[in-house]
Amino acid sequence: MPVSKTWVFAEADGGKPIPLTLELLTKARQLGGEVEAFYAGGDAEAIAGELGTFGATKVFTTGDLGGALVGVPAAAAMAAQIEAGNHPDLILFGMTYDGRDTAARLSARVDRPVLANGLDVGPDGDMVETAIFGGVTIVRTAFRSDPPHIAIIRPKSFAPEPAGGGPAEVVTVDVPDTGATNAARVLDRHVEEHTGPKLDEADVVVSGGRGLGAAEKYELIEELAKLLKGAPGASRAIVDAGWVPYSYQVGQTGKTVKPTVYIACGISGATQHMVGMKGSKNIVAINKDKDAPIFSIADLGVVGDVHKVVPKLIEALKARS
Repeated sequence: MPVSKTWVFAEADGGKPIPLTLELLTKARQLGGEVEAFYAGGDAEAIAGELGTFGATKVFTTGDLGGALVGVPAAAAMAAQIEAGNHPDLILFGMTYDGRDTAARLSARVDRPVLANGLDVGPDGDMVETAIFGGVTIVRTAFRSDPPHIAIIRPKSFAPEPAGGGPAEVVTVDVPDTGATNAARVLDRHVEEHTGPKLDEADVVVSGGRGLGAAEKYELIEELAKLLKGAPGASRAIVDAGWVPYSYQVGQTGKTVKPTVYIACGISGATQHMVGMKGSKNIVAINKDKDAPIFSIADLGVVGDVHKVVPKLIEALKARS
């Protein structure tokens, strides 16, 4: 059966929808039927324009949550709408902290399963594709329950494409009393300082791996990324070693990136890492091991010592600027 209505759980940062929300709206539009968004927060009016541009005709909002964690009130409000008869066929969540939390709580409230870690959704909204074994095998899993079907989708699974619609209609919905489960409050937020583009939004990403040899050598990666106006990334190996923060990690358990250019420096190419970057438009690999798996997906491979190749790249870029 074709999808008659899809909800997208919308998230925002700095008064704008996050890229993942726009990706999900694009996919929801492609499935056909009505596309509506559900947003937990008091600034729905500020994002309604962009949500409408990407296909949402309506955005349901909880209103200001007074510092509450998103998952509990959002899931309660969504469940109340479903129980009242506002019944979507499919609900798409992004694979974020709030998305996963809300989807899990909604699943329990409406007694429906969740298919998580998705890469795509079937044309009728009743099947989700996921990658297993480090991304080398794609599994298609079908829902066998009645709608609504609940799916959690990985970032960068779809390219965001505006539809040119007008602002979404904003509808404030009631949030049922959730008692002690909604007692936790966010008292403060700490935003990690960074310069340049965000890792998962950058057009150029330069990542370093264990082949760098030592934590202090990561400076080469940061310098090269800065010269290319890109973002520095890392393999799980050097994140686990404590060389760089987890927020730098590219891979199955880190960030998924799809830049125009991805430069892998001293990264052998474990499947866990390649899952997070193999969708890049152009992949450049620098590794002294000519048999490193990373070369199997590279558009340009440089067999050489990263400690010699990267400084020469930096030198050449500085000479041009």
